[in-house]
Amino acid sequence: MKKKWTTSAREIVFETPVFSLRRDRKKRLDSATSHDFYVIESVDWVNVIPLTPDDEIVFIELHRHGTDETSLEIPGGMIDPSDASPMAAGLRELTEETGYSSPELVELGVVHPNPALQGNRCFTYLAKDAYLAGPPRPDETEDIEVVCYPRAEVPRLLREGRISHALVIVCFFWLFQHEGLL
Repeated sequence: MKKKWTTSAREIVFETPVFSLRRDRKKRLDSATSHDFYVIESVDWVNVIPLTPDDEIVFIELHRHGTDETSLEIPGGMIDPSDASPMAAGLRELTEETGYSSPELVELGVVHPNPALQGNRCFTYLAKDAYLAGPPRPDETEDIEVVCYPRAEVPRLLREGRISHALVIVCFFWLFQHEGLL
């Protein structure tokens, strides 16, 4: 499909430490009218599925302010400018949030979280042979509890809605595909 829009103006209308809101003035090539479109600008994100030698997945439980509920997730977060790569960011997030580390991270996939409103990407890694390397070091705004579940319980956690974060669900899609289960 050919691109059917041109951008005549672009401006940041609101900025926070986490994201910016950008207004794009666009015109369809086959129309005389222009429209404003709003885009949430954010850095790329990373998620990590830590798998222990005992075939357990290391999860985190934390309060999410958007839903005002506790969420069962895997470690992850924003890729910092100081991170050498998305993989380095994944290893950093893994150790900060859980205290675990891994000798090998394998890229499972990349998605656009919401291309209607965002242009960033979310990288997913599998942390093989994850092991406890020290205490977690979460940010001051994170109240995290580390919990482990047998890998075999993940489909049940998904079915029951215990895991409801859309990007975490995508991570398990990538894992199941990597393992030849899909």
